[in-house]
Amino acid sequence: MNNLLTAFWIENLKVRKSKMIWVTLAAFTVAPLMGGFFMFILKNPGLAERSGLVGDKAQILGEANWPAYFSMLAQIIAVGGILVFGFVTSWVFGRESTDRTLKDLLALPYRRTTIAAAKFLTVFFTTLLLSVHVTVLGILIGFFIGLPGWSASGLIDGLILLLVTTLLTIALSTPAAFVACWGKGYLAPLGFVIFMVVVAQVVAAIGYGQYFPWAVPALFSGIAGDEPTLPWSSLLLVLVTSLAGAGAAFSWWLWADHQ
Repeated sequence: MNNLLTAFWIENLKVRKSKMIWVTLAAFTVAPLMGGFFMFILKNPGLAERSGLVGDKAQILGEANWPAYFSMLAQIIAVGGILVFGFVTSWVFGRESTDRTLKDLLALPYRRTTIAAAKFLTVFFTTLLLSVHVTVLGILIGFFIGLPGWSASGLIDGLILLLVTTLLTIALSTPAAFVACWGKGYLAPLGFVIFMVVVAQVVAAIGYGQYFPWAVPALFSGIAGDEPTLPWSSLLLVLVTSLAGAGAAFSWWLWADHQ
């Protein structure tokens, strides 16, 4: 356990010292700002009419209230998180191969599984904190623009929606971790994540999103305009995909040729 905590601390130090975390933080800062802007436009119909195309796009969000706003924040995490969390995962698992320091890492007196577990924990806590950032910033923006419909029960429902959407999105980062290991760098997992996002959009558009893991978080967040009542089989599919990705990544660390 001490070795795992030490490895976890080291991996977190790498993240804190990198430029990657600031890039992802900036990307996740812009999203709630734009969401708040659309809600502000929607809350002021006269301004929406004068805004032309921006106003038309804001109407897609429905009513300007807290439930709709929480759903929009969840959609930001579900869709943007696939990309941003995938970027974080690609960096955490691919940087040693790109920087040619993998052999130095493997020379440390730690089990390979301990190093892989520390990387997964780093990805989990980093992406979770990014989602917390979006949530807190989004709530502050909602208060600033004066959204109606605030209530304690609405807050609890909104936070549950955001939490489950976040966990579903983070769970889908494990296949990207394996692709980063197998591809020995950043490009392969980034291409994999982008490809999955595109396919998820297509599959969801034809009505089969509940059968494709990368479409499930967005559907759960309410992006299709429905209540988040996906069947348990869809959530189980995400879990199986996550476990398969983690198992493949651990297998690579244990048995792959690291020459």
